[in-house]
Amino acid sequence: MKRDILFYITFIVFVGGLFLANSCSDDLEIKNDYEFTVSYLPVPKRLKKGETAEIRFELHRSGNYAGTKYYVRYFQPDGKGDLTLDGRSLNPNDGYELKKEQFRMYYTSECEEQQVIDLTFYDSCKNWVEITFRFSHVREVEEKE
Repeated sequence: MKRDILFYITFIVFVGGLFLANSCSDDLEIKNDYEFTVSYLPVPKRLKKGETAEIRFELHRSGNYAGTKYYVRYFQPDGKGDLTLDGRSLNPNDGYELKKEQFRMYYTSECEEQQVIDLTFYDSCKNWVEITFRFSHVREVEEKE
């Protein structure tokens, strides 16, 4: 009986030691992969050829890791126009780094048909957000009314 009690106590101490040894680690885990969202103010739904729409954005991070960088790229499946950021015209499908959390983009219509631009915001940790804007063309008849 004494022997069984001594065996159980030894077994419990041994198993407890294993748990304690495995729970102690010198590795410090640093989280650097935080989700984010992008908000924007309302934009016009209709543009004349040559008219420019200002689009104001704000990046919202769920956490902050100093090494994370944010980028934007766009694609225009319908219509033709020019999208600018920080005074420079963007090329479709090229990535551009975002320097601030609040920024403005400008879209100028270059056609007389419906236009669609798809924006993809992504970070250095492979998280991404997609936003689509649709602009209808304002016809000359509608302008006179």
